[in-house]
Amino acid sequence: MAASANAAAGGATGGPAGPGDEVPSLLRRTGALVIDWLLCVLISSLFADPARSGWPPVVVLIAEYGFFLGLFAQTPGMWLARIRCVSDADGGRIGVPRALLRGLLLALVIPPLVMDGRRRGLHDRAAGSVVVAAPR
Repeated sequence: MAASANAAAGGATGGPAGPGDEVPSLLRRTGALVIDWLLCVLISSLFADPARSGWPPVVVLIAEYGFFLGLFAQTPGMWLARIRCVSDADGGRIGVPRALLRGLLLALVIPPLVMDGRRRGLHDRAAGSVVVAAPR
């Protein structure tokens, strides 16, 4: 999509996330999730102790989403995939509580499988977020 059309619609450029925002492909979204998951597995293995189970990677993933999405609108995997998760109301950051909710629902697996036309899963709709292409 042309940058001027994206700017006119707002969204990732600062206004509300709207129909003019580029909706990233499932491949980009899945790639970002795989990168984030690998990071979470590595981080959780740092805290693993043979005598106990350590931190499960899914807990690290939820914490990662809460921190990075809540404060920066993208996780490290999203940064590499050039996508952002923003508020569907104003195009800004979703904040830590909504990012934690989104991460928790994402970890349940079923919500991401039920998507609408803009590829918003139940986890996005519950958190009031939308994934858009990051501005270049």
